[in-house]
Amino acid sequence: MKLTPIQKRAERKSRNQTMVDMNLVSLIDVFTILIFFLLSNATGVELLPSPKAVQLPASVAEKSPKETVVVVVSAAEIIVDGRKVANVADVISQPADLIDTLKAELDLQANRQVIRKENAAQGKSITIMGDKDIPYSLLRKIMVTCARANFSDVSFAVRRKDS
Repeated sequence: MKLTPIQKRAERKSRNQTMVDMNLVSLIDVFTILIFFLLSNATGVELLPSPKAVQLPASVAEKSPKETVVVVVSAAEIIVDGRKVANVADVISQPADLIDTLKAELDLQANRQVIRKENAAQGKSITIMGDKDIPYSLLRKIMVTCARANFSDVSFAVRRKDS
């Protein structure tokens, strides 16, 4: 059966009317607002990773933390950027101030290649996240080891106290 051009057009129109018409403008607006919201909130606050085993001391901190090598000192172990380097009991029992395994790991971290020139000054910065109940003698040994590994800018992580 042969259709006339008017019948072909009517059939094509009826076939296209059954499809659901979707308004993409409002969908694009929603995604634009969502992306703007996510990007504006993603760059706001930098947080240090805080393990559950470490209870940080409270302080009124004015500066926000910067990305550095992080040494986590809990009641049982010393961790550098997620890798366990020593047991606290072994470090406290040794008479020397230098912690050899910590120094080896810090030397390894210091030899990482700096990608951006503006981050070159931060290459020798370190943050110590020490439990609030660790003894000062242990903290002193860690600081001596950091100094021997040429990390001169030492920061302590604290929990911000509401003033």
